[in-house]
Amino acid sequence: MPAQPKQVGCHSSGSESAGAPVVGRFAPSPTGRMHAGNVYAALAAWLVAKSKGGRIVLRIEDLDRERSKTAYIDQVQRDFEALGLYWDEGPYFQHDRDEAYHAAFDILSERGLIYPCYCTRADLLAASAPHRGEKPVYPGTCRHLSAEERAEREAGGRAPAMRLMVDERELSLADAIQGPYGQQLKRDCGDFLVRRSDGAFAYQLAVVVDDAAQGVTSVVRGVDLLCSTPQQMYLQELLGLPHPTYAHVPLLIGERDRRLSKRDKDASLEELLERFRTPQAIVGHIAGITGLAESDEPATPEELLGRFSLEQFLGRIPDLVQIPWR
Repeated sequence: MPAQPKQVGCHSSGSESAGAPVVGRFAPSPTGRMHAGNVYAALAAWLVAKSKGGRIVLRIEDLDRERSKTAYIDQVQRDFEALGLYWDEGPYFQHDRDEAYHAAFDILSERGLIYPCYCTRADLLAASAPHRGEKPVYPGTCRHLSAEERAEREAGGRAPAMRLMVDERELSLADAIQGPYGQQLKRDCGDFLVRRSDGAFAYQLAVVVDDAAQGVTSVVRGVDLLCSTPQQMYLQELLGLPHPTYAHVPLLIGERDRRLSKRDKDASLEELLERFRTPQAIVGHIAGITGLAESDEPATPEELLGRFSLEQFLGRIPDLVQIPWR
């Protein structure tokens, strides 16, 4: 390995430090209309960045070309604007970023850290048998295949995905909401995908490259993505990219502890507008039930900003993992 890793499109001020500008982000996937949980995460990201005098970048995460729809790309921008959640830079689109992802992929490949994987989803589930809610840990099935074994699998029609080798290092962070969190990658994650079998780059690689290139220093998102953060930190270290600060907000959940879903149209913007009538009422209610504000009175994001602080939010937040939607 080289002593100084190469850098991939990185702003020099990538992480928050004394005097560094704070740059947060909205990163919606255009696979459906936004729901209350999406609005909550975006509102929290906006308030955290703006309360520190920072900026917001809008990035459209359309890696999933099959599910991403042009109509939703347009709609999500209109929804943010209607809710008063403006951005300062962008929109950027992941479908324009393949060259940057290739550059990062090539750096990792040149260092001998990437190998082809022929395992199916069924293979992985059978090998790891995770408990409900746990992510399967990749057991390294394809890591040491011989050239002959790889040729045999490809002759059988299996197109490989590409995995990144991990080591036994412990990666930890001080999450602004969830507190200390860490993983030993080999034990808790295993080698993970950086490119899918259809040739599309995986989320973990794309988000790391994009955050660095777009100068993001503050990542606020749902707690369901906390377990992915050590993998992203590992990629940041390998590519010589800075670590942003992280804050993972609880998930809004429906009946029987089921997380809100775009696919199921849970608490969608259409339903929210029908129920609450105005964008200000939607913003105020979400802020009130999550602890972003003291009450659920109608308010614009700008009005909430005038009395928001992260410390007060942490004192009011009703639960660190999940908050019932009502």
